[in-house]
Amino acid sequence: MEAATLVTFIVYLVGMLAIGIIAYKLTSNLSDYVLGGRRLGPGVAALSAGASDMSSWLLLGLPGAVYASGGMNQIWIAVGLTIGAYLNWQFVAGRLRSYTEKANDSITIPDFLENRFRDKSKMLRIISALVILLFFTFYTASGMVGGAKLFEASFGLSYTSALWIGAIVIISYTFLGGFLAVSWTDFIQGILMFLALIIVPIVAFNQLGGWGETVEKVGSIDPTYLDAFSGMTALGIISLLAWGLGYFGQPHIITRFMAIKSVKDVPKARLIGMVWMVFALFGAIFTGFAGIAYFADGGIPDGEQVFIQFTQVLFNPWVSGVLLAAILAAIMSTIDSQLLVSSSAVAEDIYRSVFKKDAGDKELVWISRAAVIVIALIAIGLASNPDSSVLSLVSYAWGGFGAAFGPVIILSLFWKRMTGRGALAGMIVGALTVVIWKQLSGGLFDLYEIVPGFILAWIAILVFSSMDKEPEQEILDEFEEAKA
Repeated sequence: MEAATLVTFIVYLVGMLAIGIIAYKLTSNLSDYVLGGRRLGPGVAALSAGASDMSSWLLLGLPGAVYASGGMNQIWIAVGLTIGAYLNWQFVAGRLRSYTEKANDSITIPDFLENRFRDKSKMLRIISALVILLFFTFYTASGMVGGAKLFEASFGLSYTSALWIGAIVIISYTFLGGFLAVSWTDFIQGILMFLALIIVPIVAFNQLGGWGETVEKVGSIDPTYLDAFSGMTALGIISLLAWGLGYFGQPHIITRFMAIKSVKDVPKARLIGMVWMVFALFGAIFTGFAGIAYFADGGIPDGEQVFIQFTQVLFNPWVSGVLLAAILAAIMSTIDSQLLVSSSAVAEDIYRSVFKKDAGDKELVWISRAAVIVIALIAIGLASNPDSSVLSLVSYAWGGFGAAFGPVIILSLFWKRMTGRGALAGMIVGALTVVIWKQLSGGLFDLYEIVPGFILAWIAILVFSSMDKEPEQEILDEFEEAKA
């Protein structure tokens, strides 16, 4: 590792920690810590949503999947994600921002569900908090694996040492600054990721003689690499496109919608977010595609390191340090958001709701901070296997959230007749379907678990809500107010 790369890395990390300390001074209550006081501008909301969404799989998992599977058949995942993200911004963002404020100024998803359905049993809040803790632990573990692979490849550290160093950095500023630290750092990290995913494939294509030469070389290695349908079954294409369904239920993304300063800012945020996303996704795909041609002779043992290898062979140490920092940015921007949502579930939805109803704001902030550490330690345990794959861990957590929360969020915003029992049934059915389906294989069970989970959760909500009595007039009136 060149000294210049190391210096760049350290400067970047110090800058992120400085933001955490500044945000710490601006965090006075739980709403500040969990939702930044609902004062995010459209640019910060859009880029922090994108950065926290994409994580290490954008720079490690997706280029690795293209490189390892042989080309353009992985493009379906980008198509599915782009459609899903657009629909989420178009239909969910504005209405969720409005409704969460109307519903007793809800600051977490469990908080919103309890207030939306006037659930006095606390079951909606507790079950949704447990679902968040279950799947975010796996999601956080995927980021820890990505961090470990980065430090291992860049600094020649052992996997275990790399895992702990990355984890300590991320935990530190999330612990300090809460939502403001997370959103501000995600904004910077989103810009860094965007630039990295534009620069690396362009330089790689240039080194290979241009787009035409690269395509020719990849085609000469195997003509099927140029075919988006190569090796794909109908189930395989549906599974990749179905990643788009996950957007409607990702707590770390939809909390950004809740935190936007005004509903009027949503169209501008949507435009910024979608431009960022399209360029970033296709930059990742082209990085993996260029890797097939560039590393054709030597090969890379772990395909998920193709982006890291490019930074080291194509750029001088200073630029390499900045590009490697972009990978760390991708990892940090997602883990911090996940730790924050998980810790708020512990503090707001379990501790205050079940154990201490009169807990003060300062006490809850410290409970959140303690939860950050505990959840991170469990995730480190899950990530401790050096053979762990970033993409497989992400796909499980993404599917779990998409199925458990997606239909619940959509129908709670658009179907006035929905009831609390319907929401609870949908959440449980969606989560259990993903957990059980994941254990099965062969035939129909090769379909990505989010598809059956999403469909069955939707049906469960419709059936149980229809069997239930009509919602109270107060709930119906609030629905109309939020809609207006």
